[in-house]
Amino acid sequence: MLTMAMRSSNMRVLIAPDKFKGSLSARAAAEAIAAGFGSAWPDAHLTLCPLADGGEGTLELLVEATGGRTLDCEVTGPLGEPHVAPLGILGDGETAVVEMAAASGLALVPRHKRNPLVTTTAGTGDLIRRALDAGCRRIIVGIGGSATNDGGIGMAAALGARFLDSSGAGLPPGGGGLVDLAAIELGSLDPRLGEAEIIIASDVTNPLLGEEGASRIYAPQKGADAAAVERLERGLARLAEVTEQTLAASYAERPGAGAAGGLGFGLMAFLGAEVRPGIEVVMEAVGFEEKLAGRDLVITGEGRLDAQTARGKTVTGVARAAARKGIPVLALGGEIAAGAEALRSLGVTAVMGIADRPMDLDESMRRAGELLELTAAEVAFLLRALHRPS
Repeated sequence: MLTMAMRSSNMRVLIAPDKFKGSLSARAAAEAIAAGFGSAWPDAHLTLCPLADGGEGTLELLVEATGGRTLDCEVTGPLGEPHVAPLGILGDGETAVVEMAAASGLALVPRHKRNPLVTTTAGTGDLIRRALDAGCRRIIVGIGGSATNDGGIGMAAALGARFLDSSGAGLPPGGGGLVDLAAIELGSLDPRLGEAEIIIASDVTNPLLGEEGASRIYAPQKGADAAAVERLERGLARLAEVTEQTLAASYAERPGAGAAGGLGFGLMAFLGAEVRPGIEVVMEAVGFEEKLAGRDLVITGEGRLDAQTARGKTVTGVARAAARKGIPVLALGGEIAAGAEALRSLGVTAVMGIADRPMDLDESMRRAGELLELTAAEVAFLLRALHRPS
């Protein structure tokens, strides 16, 4: 496949990585790959197309790609504290981008305070309200990187919904109080939501409940111990039950309901949102298909390539799009873990780690840019040696 791709007189490469989490933004990763490849093959035609899949970095990429702008908004942070988070307004002036990680994200909570029993998605609801205030009626909500497990009740409450216990009192913030949920009142939801299209950009398809659900898969990463996980699971089950009684519709099993601690569920159930793969939303906005045309090779990657990568993350979206055009794809990763081999069946031609010797995680993250550049240069040297212009 590579031999066929290199029949042209000059190598045309599309460089389309996601972020290397904790080390490099998607743009910085793309620039490092381009620097390395270009140093070994100066005549190669390199096009940079950094990507995201709904998590951190999505807002910045979409705003940049469309010539939009960013507004700083005061919102409720994940622990209830005042916090300033960005709201993206795309170039059309009618579409807003909310990055839940910027308002309700895990990175905003110090490690010793992480506790999904109390963290709230209220700030995400604040940003949606600000988007409505700005006149936007199409709102993209990227829901990766959450600190929460509240099923989206904080978000919905910030927009006027009420979640009550058996005495008629409002539930406390967080997922811990959901076990006491008795009633949901939606009559005071912001009426502008009825005119709005809400799109969930998600990188996962987990259901709300069960072994693959929000609590059991993701809550431990957010600070929940075994007892907290079980309380959160019971709370989300109660939320699903009362929601179904209230709306006469079931959302718990829908793909993406478990994303961001159940925020996917809350957005679908209370705001009528549509779930879409985050990478598809971003690829459309940046014109990925147009950039892909005529390329000989695509280089993508992210910090860790594993079984989760094959479930709709950036590398998978890139590989599927390239495979439709018969273009080979190289995926670079800071770490190659179990399950990464599944990427080959999705269109990835080769998977390559960037470490140049055994090293611990801290060193790998610290040297990510350098290692990406070195690896891309070695790839270019090899491909240039194989290159046989017609």
